[in-house]
Amino acid sequence: MVKKLKQMADKKAASPASLLDSQFAATVKDSAQQIWLAGLGAFSKAQEEGGKVFEALVKEGVTLQKKTQSVAEGKLNEMASKMTGMAGDVTSKAGQHWDKLESIFEERTAKALAKLGVPSAKDVAALNKRIDELSAQLAKAGKAPAPRSAATKAAAAKPAAKKAARKAA
Repeated sequence: MVKKLKQMADKKAASPASLLDSQFAATVKDSAQQIWLAGLGAFSKAQEEGGKVFEALVKEGVTLQKKTQSVAEGKLNEMASKMTGMAGDVTSKAGQHWDKLESIFEERTAKALAKLGVPSAKDVAALNKRIDELSAQLAKAGKAPAPRSAATKAAAAKPAAKKAARKAA
């Protein structure tokens, strides 16, 4: 059997078609060898320049990270300022509404007290002023009344002081 295969191979080698096949095979073998060597050369180049490329990529990444970080911080600061402005607007509007509510409450309370006949702080202040004027007139006439006590003056001053404190707040 081995002899038969050898004879067949010899016949093929002697024919002109086999000559083309063997030249084609040699060309393919040479091309494969060159491709292999080119691949090894490319691999060697990549190893040599790989470190440089890696360092360049790291530098570019750091630069890109800094840019991204600065843009993000800018957007964050912009949003924070917008939120602060909105909070200020809401606070001022709430303060205005609170002041309106307080004045409405004071007006209604004053009306209710007036209906009940309770004198207002202005009425008490006017009476105190009138009392002081009458006391001064009596003192000029020679009939000095007993001076008002400190407790009476403090009681008269309390409602006015409370109202002034509320207005200031």
